[in-house]
Amino acid sequence: MVRAKEPRPQVSAAAKLHRLMYRDMLRSRELSDRMFALNRQGRAAFAVTGQGHEAAQVGSAYAIKRGIDWVLPYYRDVGVMIALGMSPHEILLGLFAKADDPSSGGRQMPCHWSWPEARVVTRSSVIAANLPHAAGIAYASKLRGLKEVSIAYFGEGATSEGDFHEAVNFAAIHKLPVVFFCENNGYAISESQEKQMSVLHVADRAKGYDIDGQTVDGNDIVAVHQTAQWSIDECRRGRGPKLIEAKTYRLVPHTSSDDDRRYRTRAELDEWIKRDPIDRFRRRLLEEGTLTEDDDREWRADAKREVAEAVASAEQAPDPAPEDALRHVFGTQETA
Repeated sequence: MVRAKEPRPQVSAAAKLHRLMYRDMLRSRELSDRMFALNRQGRAAFAVTGQGHEAAQVGSAYAIKRGIDWVLPYYRDVGVMIALGMSPHEILLGLFAKADDPSSGGRQMPCHWSWPEARVVTRSSVIAANLPHAAGIAYASKLRGLKEVSIAYFGEGATSEGDFHEAVNFAAIHKLPVVFFCENNGYAISESQEKQMSVLHVADRAKGYDIDGQTVDGNDIVAVHQTAQWSIDECRRGRGPKLIEAKTYRLVPHTSSDDDRRYRTRAELDEWIKRDPIDRFRRRLLEEGTLTEDDDREWRADAKREVAEAVASAEQAPDPAPEDALRHVFGTQETA
């Protein structure tokens, strides 16, 4: 017996946006899960992902004007890059350290992003180092009179670094068009928030610089998107920097090399699994009639197929040539 398909939902502009965001959440989760599995299978040396952060990442990224605004993600931001248009194949080229990896040509750690076409600025593993860069880019945009906004992503552990305070202070003094977006998952690797800071909310630190700071439920993608959209729009109007704290939780270890059982309980993790942002958004869309069960099954199957095909193609892609190892490291007559 062939089961009849459910009627297609009515698609308003908001519903269309929500459907797109939900699909990108599914793609990000499927890709992240596969990256961890590839590491465990011995096919990838290292993986760093953001399962649980999808609402914070995708929701904020959909407020960015792609190709106009400057994006400085951190290494957990698979969802940001998916939402900006980087394909699973391109991300996996970085995981496998292949020659065509768009971020570094296979010369960087996985998920250390660079994508000039989308104005994604290269980063290092140094925590909070991207924040002064974001302030500097925003300063250049302001001096040139351009309606560009910079957005920098980081975890709450970065707010204990001097770079965070220097960047926010400089941005506040010069009223720069920059959004500081903190994905607060409660742990700086293995250190819980109460061991890092005396304030309850990262956004409280905005008061010290006389800028707007907002704490948002990082597992509510609609709330994140609305908060990010307002903040970016305000920056574009010349109303100074914004600090957003999206409170969420990572459902996996810090990296594939981390044993999170040493610093957090399984009971705590289980409680956060019940708040999975993808499950939460799915329930909302089904209740609103924006999503059908058929859509959900189809999109999950599409994500699995897309990622499987990307793994096959990226794993077989050419490796970097050994003689390229020193490119861009030492000056030559051609670059002098």
